[in-house]
Amino acid sequence: MAPGGFFGQALVVDVHAGHATGSRLTLDDQVLRAYLGGVGLGTWLMHRLAPPGVDPLAPQAPLAFVYSSLVGTPLTTSAKFAVVAKSPLTGLLTDALASSQFAISGKLTGHDAIVIRGRADELSVLLIDGDGPRLEPAPDFAGLSAADAETKAKERFGRGWRTAAIGPAGERGVRYATISHDGRHAGRGGLGAVLGAKNIKAVLVKAATKVGVADQAGVLAAAKDLRGRSFGPATAKYRELGTLANLLAFNAVSTLPTRNFTAATFAEAPRLAAEELHELRGVARNSCASCSIGCEHIYARKGGGSQRMEYENVFALGPLCGVSDPDDVFAASARCDELGIDTISAGGTIAWAMECVERGLIEEPWLRFGDGAALLRALDAIGSRAAGLGELLAEGSRRAAERVGHGSLDFAAQVKGLEMPGYEPRSLQSMALGLAVNARGADHNRSGAYEADLSGDVDRFHGGAAHVAAAVQTEDKAAVMDSMILCKFLRGVFDDPFTEWARLLALVTGWDLDADELRTAARRIVRAKRAFNLREGATAADDTLPVRMLETPIELGSGRTAALTADRLRSMVASYYEARGLDQDGRVSATDLADLFL
Repeated sequence: MAPGGFFGQALVVDVHAGHATGSRLTLDDQVLRAYLGGVGLGTWLMHRLAPPGVDPLAPQAPLAFVYSSLVGTPLTTSAKFAVVAKSPLTGLLTDALASSQFAISGKLTGHDAIVIRGRADELSVLLIDGDGPRLEPAPDFAGLSAADAETKAKERFGRGWRTAAIGPAGERGVRYATISHDGRHAGRGGLGAVLGAKNIKAVLVKAATKVGVADQAGVLAAAKDLRGRSFGPATAKYRELGTLANLLAFNAVSTLPTRNFTAATFAEAPRLAAEELHELRGVARNSCASCSIGCEHIYARKGGGSQRMEYENVFALGPLCGVSDPDDVFAASARCDELGIDTISAGGTIAWAMECVERGLIEEPWLRFGDGAALLRALDAIGSRAAGLGELLAEGSRRAAERVGHGSLDFAAQVKGLEMPGYEPRSLQSMALGLAVNARGADHNRSGAYEADLSGDVDRFHGGAAHVAAAVQTEDKAAVMDSMILCKFLRGVFDDPFTEWARLLALVTGWDLDADELRTAARRIVRAKRAFNLREGATAADDTLPVRMLETPIELGSGRTAALTADRLRSMVASYYEARGLDQDGRVSATDLADLFL
């Protein structure tokens, strides 16, 4: 019998010709307790179901939608799911989290995960409910945005279905294409390209059953308490201005990456700031499914319509590309949504190309920093994989730089192939380590080490032992939250996180959990990610940052600079390996491998 909150099985769907066949993989209590669900369980599934060395875009490569025991409970922010696969952008493990009713309906098909393999003969949609999977041809969905595909799916199949879809970029194999649903996106690592390679335009799910919890009264009481705390000071920033509030704050402390990481401040940042836009353009605030925080801020667009804006898409399509006109940034963000591409990788790859043009390495003189029209033109070229520049940039900055050569890889702002988020590592050196060692690549959601840098508890300009401890701690916390799954914006409301998380899980599952067991699970999940990457060819040499970050100091203003040397980063990485129980080459020990239950 499965623990509360779980069904104890994953549905493995093979799509082929015009058919979909499903089999069930048993998930025993040991595996569920070891990996918790979400990203953790998805990592275990990739170990079990992904053939070693498989091409991420091959039919045999699995893509998993993974739920957790909390999905469907009244706990705030719990309507989330993870999408996990081998990334076509990095060649390593990738996962992305998203919130929507798709999470609840997908789980209530009666499965803790839905794994898709194979390739349909023609563009199709995959439907899954209590009767199992079926494949429906959908050639008329070709070229639609994810939002339009969702609308068309409701018209054809009925409103009871919940849809996750790809845009035209996913169909065309753009290596950082997204999977979208209810206006939210599983964004990083190219998961949309993986689904597109299977000739699946959309996955539709319909709830068919219910799942119980171990202590219904206890869960309701905990939900009421958590909801109350979610209105407190720890989430005030997200409620009032959203993540875009970071823009001016990061600019003030010289950690806002600008013009492809050649500067750490952007003089025109106030034009794009939440404070300015809230007064002039703010039209609404919205929440994800089952969320009481309401961090989503909607702004009016020039000429009509509206757009959800967050720090990362504004950073990547604004300062990183030198673009300061909010209308251009709004339009670029909307274009990314329509095409179905990750805003961070799109902005990072285009910013790299803009610098290549400046250096005479790419002959596209129209592609200039600060030119909003050029930004939109480049996005269109990427989304259509237009011959020449579009085909090149659709590969991501690392592959593009390897093709262009002439030292351009040195200034491609990526780690393991994943473009860097909006944190300047030379002035945030805990974060520098977190970005370097993370399994997904340059990732601010799986390593929140910037919190230590910005707290004032460590010297953010000189990395050392305290920075290593901060990177390990935040990575462990993220591993648990991403597997439970709870929104990271709740992290500040927990006074004793592991103890409180263990109690929540105990109420739902009936397990006799404590904080130490959750800490062990966190370390196991982090090791399992690394073990998968090592299996796929990753080495210690991948745990680094671009040459630019290690050889060129960044200006901080008033004649000050910040520098991160290769020796300092190597020393922190070596200490990180020791803290994680890895050998000097970053490899997992045989004893720890045995603890992964593979």
